[in-house]
Amino acid sequence: MLFHIQSASLLGIDAYPVEVEVDIRFGFPNFVTVGLPDAAVRESKERVRAALKNCGFDIEAKRIIINLAPADRKKEGSAYDLPIALGFLASLEVIPAASFDGLIFAGEMALDGRLKPVKGALPMALLAEKEKFKGIVLPEGNAAEAALVKNFDVYGFGSIIKVIEFLNSPASFEPRRFDLASMFGPADPDAVDFEEVKGQQHAKRALEVAAAGGHNVIMIGPPGAGKTMLARCLPTILPDMTYEEILEATQIYSAAGLVADGKVIKSRPFRAPHHTVSDAGLCGGGLIPKPGEVSLAHNGVLFLDELPEFKRKVLEDLRQPIEDGRITIVRSGASAVFPASFMLVAAMNPCEDVFRGLEGKESDCTDTERQRYYAKISGPLLDRIDIQISVPEVRYREIVSTARTEASAGIKARVSRARERQRQRFAGKKIFSNSRMGPREIKRFCRPGPEADRLLETAMNKMGLSARAYHRILKVARTIADLEGTEEINAVHVSEAVQYRSGWGPKY
Repeated sequence: MLFHIQSASLLGIDAYPVEVEVDIRFGFPNFVTVGLPDAAVRESKERVRAALKNCGFDIEAKRIIINLAPADRKKEGSAYDLPIALGFLASLEVIPAASFDGLIFAGEMALDGRLKPVKGALPMALLAEKEKFKGIVLPEGNAAEAALVKNFDVYGFGSIIKVIEFLNSPASFEPRRFDLASMFGPADPDAVDFEEVKGQQHAKRALEVAAAGGHNVIMIGPPGAGKTMLARCLPTILPDMTYEEILEATQIYSAAGLVADGKVIKSRPFRAPHHTVSDAGLCGGGLIPKPGEVSLAHNGVLFLDELPEFKRKVLEDLRQPIEDGRITIVRSGASAVFPASFMLVAAMNPCEDVFRGLEGKESDCTDTERQRYYAKISGPLLDRIDIQISVPEVRYREIVSTARTEASAGIKARVSRARERQRQRFAGKKIFSNSRMGPREIKRFCRPGPEADRLLETAMNKMGLSARAYHRILKVARTIADLEGTEEINAVHVSEAVQYRSGWGPKY
């Protein structure tokens, strides 16, 4: 007897359909899985047999062939346990074979018949909705993320027994539906608020501008100046995620197997990989490509502390995603495109000796020491960082001050208004912030007035800035004008934008 059950597999962050063919017939007892399965798929036969036996269903010794089509793509993971088990149950006439029609099945089975969550549930649900399936059957732990797909039937069950009951009487079960209200809850109580940061008003203003326009930032200052704390505050002033952004972020995390307890990603990601991270860990990779840190930070913040300590090759790999907002991973067996539109926030010390460069100390970093330290970061990468600021040592009076500073909520309100202006400005285009403007948009929306133009020309000539730096200054000036609610870019806006290119180190 031959049974066909629909399932799905992942390629990148997208799913593609996989037909699980279960052929059971009399003959020399054998169990073969074909269709380029990995070790986890091949071991499925042992899990399924034990689980069904422990649930009271005994599989006779027969000739069994499992085919996973298309056969020319490598299959990995444990999500095929459930469709394979259903093929066995159909052969025992426990469930009708016709009950599989129009449904996609995926799930890992424990030896007692429980269904365990699998990665990629949301991409599978998106595929099922796109291909006009009636619904998808998943472990209960995956139901919440899969239910992000609007107007689509998602069924989550805790055991194979419940799946059997559903297939024999589908009308008795209600699908898990999309719930918009559950997606937007209170802010994270553990998040660091800007009002907790002592001093550093210049750095706070720079991060507000960065958040308003989605600009990249590098902070240069001595240890203990608050660079890491400022970076961790940044997500608290970014606008709330839209439904589309929540869907996109959850899809990435689901494909990476990082959706904990089936919860969707509702707050903007903040990723801070250690400087020993590999290029595959940062940008993604593997035999079957998987998302890296740049994709996990999509629509959020990628924080690289101690920037010069990262391997140079790893840093150079950032250039494509910074420019394009996506990264392409090519392997001999497959290639995948991952979204990677993030805010890069980097931090570094003034020179390699962290105890030098502090104001008031007898020894300071020499220009030669600074240049040697900065040489670990390539000019083209620094050129792609819009805002480059110095973060000085915090004074004692600022540390002990009891004066209240502005909280993140007030800054977030201004940032959200600026982003709304940008959303309206770029309506109909695939541009969501000023940092993503191309030459055509810069020419149209970033026209400085006569006085601002003269100021910009002077800055370009004196600082020896590149053409890319010129465009980035205009983008930052556009964002500053948006924060003020004006369309015209005047000399004050350009002056502040130029300030953010005049930090320590090389001028690019």
